Amino acid sequence: MSGPDISVVICVYTEDRWEDILAAVSSVRAQACPALETLLVVDHNEALLDRLTKEYKDAADVRVLANAGPRGLSAGRNTGIAASCGEVVAFLDDDAVAERDWLRYFAAGYADPRVMAVGGRTEPIWASGRRPDWFPEEFDWVVGCTYRGLPDGRVQVRNVLGGNASFRRTAFDFAGGFATGIGRDGDRLPLGCEETELCIRLTRARPDTVLLIDDRAVIHHRVPEPREHFRYFRTRTYAEGLSKALVARSVGAGKGLESERRYTTRVLPAGVARGLRDAVLARPGGAGRAGAIVAGVLTAAGGYVVGSVRARRGGATYSVAAPEGNSGGGERGGEGGAG
Repeated sequence: MSGPDISVVICVYTEDRWEDILAAVSSVRAQACPALETLLVVDHNEALLDRLTKEYKDAADVRVLANAGPRGLSAGRNTGIAASCGEVVAFLDDDAVAERDWLRYFAAGYADPRVMAVGGRTEPIWASGRRPDWFPEEFDWVVGCTYRGLPDGRVQVRNVLGGNASFRRTAFDFAGGFATGIGRDGDRLPLGCEETELCIRLTRARPDTVLLIDDRAVIHHRVPEPREHFRYFRTRTYAEGLSKALVARSVGAGKGLESERRYTTRVLPAGVARGLRDAVLARPGGAGRAGAIVAGVLTAAGGYVVGSVRARRGGATYSVAAPEGNSGGGERGGEGGAG
């Protein structure tokens, strides 16, 4: 089928994921709807940059480039946007592989000119081979995957999820790029929400914007063994609270927490009830899942409170710049509150 040209951006930062990176690129090159190009953006790692440059020196459809901004996922994505040539820019995590029709479903979503972004479904690949009994599906976002509570099919949403998403190029003309200071930054806390903040900013800049998730656009995301443990679960939910405080600071708590209110008042209570029911029926992990949901909510709430206090005290900053690569776009953001 015909559709917009799509550039795929994969942000990478560590040689520890070498085989994963190669698998991610291979999955893009095997698409039924071919990508115009694949851009590997290396986040301040000269050894990895050199190694990937040599690996793909003869590949006309793969380009390797260095992150032109500050360390972190947001600046890496902005570098990829600036260097890309497609009408649509898609993003794939460096430890994920896309199913063959991934880009085909993305392309189909842009038939409506109001559609500015299309996301997909992300399935976990657990290092242990199976989901831990205690790990609730409602919290699969902790490991970068689609979680229970998101609607099925192709539906309109407030925001797409960054590791499996695409944006019309003109979206960045309206809203600017990803905000630095919100998302992930190498070895720092596993922050997130940069795509949420961008999507809300986009709908404010262009009120007729439509954002979609199509659950047929599937990728499979590797979950390493350390992320199967409660310690990471607790750290990630706390970091989510910090990130949500920044989002609320940027776009207001009303819009910034709109989906989260529905999630915490409807989806999570149902998850606790299922866990307790399974515990009564002596099914494995029921009590653990119910307890993890409660712990996750409390930890995220704690992170939000801390992040909000830091924001009021000016403890951190975020900035939003046009994705102009090495030229460095003008900032369009301000003060924020995550560490």
